Amino acid sequence: MKWEVVIGLEVHVQLNTVSKIFSGASTAFGAEPNTQASLVELALPGVLPVMNKAVVDKSIRLGLALDATINQKNIFARKNYFYPDLPKGYQISQMELPIVEHGKLAILVGEEEKVIRVTRAHMEEDAGKSLHEDFHGLSGIDLNRAGTPLLEVVSEPDMRSPEEAVAYAKALHTLVTWLGICDGNMQEGSFRVDANVSVRPFGQAEFGTRREIKNLNSFRFLEQAIKYEIQWQIDTIEDGGKIQQATVLFDPDSGETRMMRSKEDAHDYRYFPDPDLLPVRISQAQIDATRADMPELPGQMKARFVEAFGVSAYDAALLTSSLAQAQYFEAVAAATGQGKLAANWVNGEIAARLNRDGLDIAGCPIGTERLAGLIVRIADGTLSNKLAKQVFDALWESDLTAD
Repeated sequence: MKWEVVIGLEVHVQLNTVSKIFSGASTAFGAEPNTQASLVELALPGVLPVMNKAVVDKSIRLGLALDATINQKNIFARKNYFYPDLPKGYQISQMELPIVEHGKLAILVGEEEKVIRVTRAHMEEDAGKSLHEDFHGLSGIDLNRAGTPLLEVVSEPDMRSPEEAVAYAKALHTLVTWLGICDGNMQEGSFRVDANVSVRPFGQAEFGTRREIKNLNSFRFLEQAIKYEIQWQIDTIEDGGKIQQATVLFDPDSGETRMMRSKEDAHDYRYFPDPDLLPVRISQAQIDATRADMPELPGQMKARFVEAFGVSAYDAALLTSSLAQAQYFEAVAAATGQGKLAANWVNGEIAARLNRDGLDIAGCPIGTERLAGLIVRIADGTLSNKLAKQVFDALWESDLTAD
């Protein structure tokens, strides 16, 4: 029997506001435990949440970039559950009327473009963090992260392979960093992915039973976890077993998923509107002002690069994987008039060296003027490709040493 894979992603995007969603406490990463938890995060009696306007503004930006509906009336709800790092006993989130609904995001897998539907993106507060490794037989609670603003971006189950899931996650990561609403640091938890994975026989309309892989904090782990989970589910079914809906964790050391807890079709979180927060009402003027302030988006810039510089759609997708890289390429291409040659060097030698030295494009030791000068010498026949690479090597090492 041949199996079809069905994948949907829930991505927690940590918004890069200075203060938390419902208090003035700092969101800065790396402070000593519990030094950035205000009375609101501690849930002391009588304290009241106050909405951070910057969270709404950043959420609108993402909604517009996803070509989604922006709900002009937003209601916050209490999502009730017990966990040690959730002092209130509930999380303030959105159930009905989330700020963003019915969006879409284009991805490129190889040469094939596909559009993934985005069901919703809702505003919520992050929980604290339980620390298990530094305490012998005990757990510590750090509430610095509690109250940090999140957008939870939920896709439709439109992905059919691990490669598509990674492409979607990367495209969303590019978008939120491009818009300047998230720093995208996955190691610090600014961008975390939950993957819902199921399999079904080809041709079957009904979805299989899904298992949710929680808290994946790298694209490599996302791909590894989904691949393992797919094979595990297929093997289980073909051996006569039955998939039980569950939440699982991925162990990078073993490369395996393991069950964290089983769950029914839905938890009863007893959602109800938060009585301490008035509905957030967004005016059309606010939406229009945000739209007017939007940058050129990755998809728009990719299409322009193809048209203006004659690069392939694949090369243009690589060049627009970050705003800084796109700006670097455009400066070189405009200075030289050699779009394809500039794309080859940025996607080739520059990308390889940055990867080798653990740098990003912002830390590239060769500036756009120097690379442009090198490309001009290649284009006019002064330098062969072989000699150009030797010059490039010398420039890279000398500039890196000078830095």
